[in-house]
Amino acid sequence: MSLVLQEPQTEWQGKNLPDDANPQVDATYGTDPMVEDANGASPRASARRPKRGILGHARELFRLRHDKSTSRVGLAAACFVGLFSLIGGRLVFLAVTSENTSEVRRAASSEISAARPDIVDRNGEILATDVKMVSVFAEPRNIIDKDEAVELLTAVLPDLDATDLRNKLGTKKGFVWVKREITPRQQAEVHRLGIPGIGFLPENKRIYPNAEAAAHVLGFANVDNVGIAGMEKYIDSMGLQDLNGAGFNISAADLKPVQLSLDLRVQHALRDELVKGMAKFKAKATAGAILDVNTGEIIALVSLPDYDPNNPVDALDKDRINRINVGVFEMGSTFKALTVAMALDSGKYNINSTFDARSGLRYGKFTIGDYHATHRVLTTPEVFVHSSNIGTARMALGIGVEGHKTFLRKMGQLSRLETELPESALPIIPPRWGELNTMTIAFGHGLAVAPLQALMAVGALVNGGVLIKPTFLKRTEAEARQNALQVIKPETSEAMRYVMRLNASVPEGSASSAAIAGFFVGGKTGTAEKVINGRYSKNKNFTTFTAVVPADKPKYVFLTIMDEPQAVEGTYGFSTAGWNAGPVTGNIVERVAPMLGVPPRFEAPSQPFPLMSRLGAWGSNR
Repeated sequence: MSLVLQEPQTEWQGKNLPDDANPQVDATYGTDPMVEDANGASPRASARRPKRGILGHARELFRLRHDKSTSRVGLAAACFVGLFSLIGGRLVFLAVTSENTSEVRRAASSEISAARPDIVDRNGEILATDVKMVSVFAEPRNIIDKDEAVELLTAVLPDLDATDLRNKLGTKKGFVWVKREITPRQQAEVHRLGIPGIGFLPENKRIYPNAEAAAHVLGFANVDNVGIAGMEKYIDSMGLQDLNGAGFNISAADLKPVQLSLDLRVQHALRDELVKGMAKFKAKATAGAILDVNTGEIIALVSLPDYDPNNPVDALDKDRINRINVGVFEMGSTFKALTVAMALDSGKYNINSTFDARSGLRYGKFTIGDYHATHRVLTTPEVFVHSSNIGTARMALGIGVEGHKTFLRKMGQLSRLETELPESALPIIPPRWGELNTMTIAFGHGLAVAPLQALMAVGALVNGGVLIKPTFLKRTEAEARQNALQVIKPETSEAMRYVMRLNASVPEGSASSAAIAGFFVGGKTGTAEKVINGRYSKNKNFTTFTAVVPADKPKYVFLTIMDEPQAVEGTYGFSTAGWNAGPVTGNIVERVAPMLGVPPRFEAPSQPFPLMSRLGAWGSNR
């Protein structure tokens, strides 16, 4: 029999030992009083409460225990939210502050804001409008292989200069143009290349649906949609470029169309007739204009040769200037209308005054003669009808140099004519104006003006004597007369209508070639020898014709000019205005007068010039 020493059973025997995972055990079972450390503390107490670091807490959190799952999910969600917030914030920061993006955005803003208002004719027909186009740009800093980019882009856009493009892409700039205004097909092909750093910008491109029609009035806009000439430049000067420069994002829909005084139908007809006349008489150039004498509106204006504003590569060619507004010319005998009006309005002469034209008028070593000399005394209407240089020179001498200058200044012939078109020319005035100058200027030599100036003056001569400044914008008669100036008496105006009608209705009149039946036309021819190298040329003429329709109650004045027309078959060797500018003007009147609301009248008006009839003016009984 062995003896087994059996320990006495304690109170906690057979139970789980207390641990620090269940702190309530200590409170129930107490501590072992038999075991103490040097400081009198129980070593089990120290084991139950270890000091944990951050790593210990994290390890404890992710132990697979049910009571810790909510904390783990919350922490994971917080981490994901923080991560995505950081990524999103970075993307926003790059979009807002990236230097490259900022440059692109500035360029885009500059181009898109350059929208322009439509330009329409007096009937609302579109003359100029914007269309949306796309341009290709590059961000050189973002292009990895520049040589490959050049090779691919020039293959799709063969008109690009490879060297120039390589130089552009070789810069450190954030934005450069590759090609402006590409087609949709080209855009698709460039996009298909997938070159990093190549993008597209929407732009506004100015188009002119009627091509050359009204080119010299409209002018054109450049690739940046900035007006370069004509009404396009005028629109910019009225504040459009200031708005664009201030950064306003303007669309065409925000801008009211600009309505011109032009009639597109008449514009086409005028150009067509001038093209035919230029070809027939082999002229170097030709031009024409139609003026509403009661409103000052320019109904049509053409200068040939012209250009296509959609592709204005020839616009600056010296032969393609606007001869009506920019060119200055000696207007020849059409200026005699101003001299006769001056003489009649002065009160010193009347419709029945006479002038000695039996021989040439001598002044020093110069002698003034008539082209078709009559060698007799002429009445005022006969001076006009026979286009007598001698008679008009005597009229001007009778008024005097200062009186002559004052009258021409009042008629707007000695200063620059300003209209909406930015392009205008100063008249060429003699530096020392003496009696000889007055004599020659009286019949259209020695003073060069823009044809539009002369047209304005003739309008005043026939509309009752009111000088109305021409305009290319549509307006009413009331608006036109607000700032108009009465320059001659109404009686003088009737006399001028009378002599102009007489010049077209009598056989000896030089305007008979434009006397289209039914329209009661009046008119005056003008032929001036061109100045070549400071001397008058005997075989190069500048011819003009001014027609009034209808002469009894004028509504329109027509002007046609021809530069160096030639004698052709049927002109009997002549190249003067009666043989070229006159017939061309007649064709224009016949074609466009009905469009302008002037139907033909085949019965002459009764008493169209009552004052002239009472005074018994020469020709009034014809």
